[in-house]
Amino acid sequence: MEPASSVEGEPHLRHVEKDILIPKIMREKARELCSEKVDAFTKCCKETGFLMVVKCREENAALKECLTAYYTNPAFYEECKAQYLKQREDFRTKGIRPAQKDRRLPTSM
Repeated sequence: MEPASSVEGEPHLRHVEKDILIPKIMREKARELCSEKVDAFTKCCKETGFLMVVKCREENAALKECLTAYYTNPAFYEECKAQYLKQREDFRTKGIRPAQKDRRLPTSM
């Protein structure tokens, strides 16, 4: 049975895939791509403690700007969607979840 598609050649995405699973991949990738700003904000927060709301505004603004640039980029969404669809296809055909790909079998039983 062929999966239903919204546009010819386009795979059908359920609500949970469009609104939760793909954005989750986007957040993870954006955090990796903005890792320098994430690290700077984290360091600032650790150093200032309770005053982080006031003292880390600059780092927080830079981090938000970096993340928002990725979240609002249609090409980035399509890249993450393609990654999700590949993971979904791997699971459907091979039964492999994304987290299982990196696991290794024990060398001795």
